[in-house]
Amino acid sequence: MSLTRRTFMVSGALGGSAALAGCGRNQLATGAELDQKVAASRAQLFDTVPGTRSLAERSAGMLIVPQIIKGGFILSGAYGEGALLVGDAVVDYISMAGAGVGFQIGAQNFSQALFFTTPEALADFRQSDGWEIGVNAEVAVFDGGAGYGASTSTVLRPIYQVLYGQRGLIVGASLEGAKYNRLIR
Repeated sequence: MSLTRRTFMVSGALGGSAALAGCGRNQLATGAELDQKVAASRAQLFDTVPGTRSLAERSAGMLIVPQIIKGGFILSGAYGEGALLVGDAVVDYISMAGAGVGFQIGAQNFSQALFFTTPEALADFRQSDGWEIGVNAEVAVFDGGAGYGASTSTVLRPIYQVLYGQRGLIVGASLEGAKYNRLIR
């Protein structure tokens, strides 16, 4: 079989669709199981990423997604489930799903924390249906106590993102455009 542009694109679409379809299958957990995974992931975050404990103490709330699985070839899919915390209390269970098209190849497993540093940012997140990074809010990437590429616009952003615990490799990885929805557990 010769590899034409059409067969390349069709195989990419099929591979990406398979990755998207299989991303969330093994992650369905009860509320108690999710609580345990979130607590362990939060402890790992505080132990491995300097400055996150103090950022959490200053934040109105934080979202922990202990495991996001992302994979694909041309088309990609990502899925994870986590909990929104205010202080130490779980106030909502949240799913994160994303899909992408473009140069992406591979598979990766990682954790994510979103810090809502203002009550308004937390309220916007909780009140929206299908909240999306880059559409509903710009997010500054937290890097050991300072925003990555910090400028006047990133330092003042009310939401910080930390990706940690990466395993695997994906070329072209990004969570821009990922959607967050409330789960019933």
